[in-house]
Amino acid sequence: MNRPEQVSSGRSEYLSGPMPRKQTVAVPVGGVICGGGAPVVVQSMTNTDTADIASTVKQVAALARAGSEIVRITVDRNESAAAVPHIREKLEAMNVDVPLVGDFHYIGHKLLADHPACAEALAKYRINPGNVGFGEKKDRQFADIVEMAIRHDKPVRIGVNWGSLDQALLTRLMDENKENGSPLSAREVMRDAIVRSALLSAEEAERLGLGRDKIILSAKVSQVQDLIAVYTDLARRSDHCLHLGLTEAGMGSKGIVASSAAMGILLQQGIGDTIRISLTPEPGGDRTREVQVAQELLQTMGFRSFVPVVAACPGCGRTTSTVFQELAQRIQEDIRSNMPEWREKYPGVEELSVAVMGCIVNGPGESKHANIGISLPGTGETPAAPVFIDGKKAATLRGANIAQEFQGMVQAYIEERYGK
Repeated sequence: MNRPEQVSSGRSEYLSGPMPRKQTVAVPVGGVICGGGAPVVVQSMTNTDTADIASTVKQVAALARAGSEIVRITVDRNESAAAVPHIREKLEAMNVDVPLVGDFHYIGHKLLADHPACAEALAKYRINPGNVGFGEKKDRQFADIVEMAIRHDKPVRIGVNWGSLDQALLTRLMDENKENGSPLSAREVMRDAIVRSALLSAEEAERLGLGRDKIILSAKVSQVQDLIAVYTDLARRSDHCLHLGLTEAGMGSKGIVASSAAMGILLQQGIGDTIRISLTPEPGGDRTREVQVAQELLQTMGFRSFVPVVAACPGCGRTTSTVFQELAQRIQEDIRSNMPEWREKYPGVEELSVAVMGCIVNGPGESKHANIGISLPGTGETPAAPVFIDGKKAATLRGANIAQEFQGMVQAYIEERYGK
């Protein structure tokens, strides 16, 4: 079997917990520190028309409540640029202080110059060197944006995307590769072009006067092995703060699996300072899903804690009843809906672990390992559900109201342990 490029030096590093974070230059973004050993930051992006102030404010607020620490918005025309300061004002009136990143393409230099209030209201600018301008205008328009960032003291994410890669650079590298005695594959040249585009753009931004502590790099591709290879190379050749994301990841489980597979390997190597899970939402779907997945990835890997963990068994022939499944779902949904309030009211609650188990095989043991856990009766077992708190049996629930009683015990535990 042909194996992809080796991305690990050995199995042992995966058995000893998360790898040490790669040291990168710290970049402050609207009160959030990226890089420099700081925790990996979760980012998201709206899909509203930014000119629609009400809809954009509503979605940014929802993303922030879900736990997004940076939110990117599209700034593509005069109407959207004019709306940005009003969006910022309305969010502040709602006590939503999440940093806003402006996503600029093609005419970003003009929008920032024509709308200084927009330039000031944004916490960071994101530009793509592949479509910041074309021909002789490219360098000048790139410089205009960088100079605007310097004037307003804003960081810049230089975001290369393989779908809009600088064609002049790619063509030059392809031509040079043909002359090489041992030419690389077209895919390898493309990967190299992506990395070079990011590094050359960062070098130019620094030459123009933008501090290294104001630059974030990203290199978006849509295939897992490409993302691993590109970011491994980028991290080897640079100490810039890096934003991870698999672009066009897809919808549903496909997008979740692909993003997690790629970014999980990179994060384990200490690569990545901010992340975004770019999921295609279902029609009318909840945009905050991408925030939840990003949090779950970081929490599952042991890098950060965002919400209490609910452990639940997968079910088997011993658990023909759906009671434990329904209870686990209710507990999970209750936690998610309450977390925005709990973060303020119960500091540290994100470290809570809850177990909802379905039978006597692993139920009591798993429940003892959690802060609070319940072992529901399996098929043919005595209709009793022992509850364990901090490793000790605290109660045995019976009857038709087990679910409600256990939920009440979880809430009481949270208030007792974290309410102080």
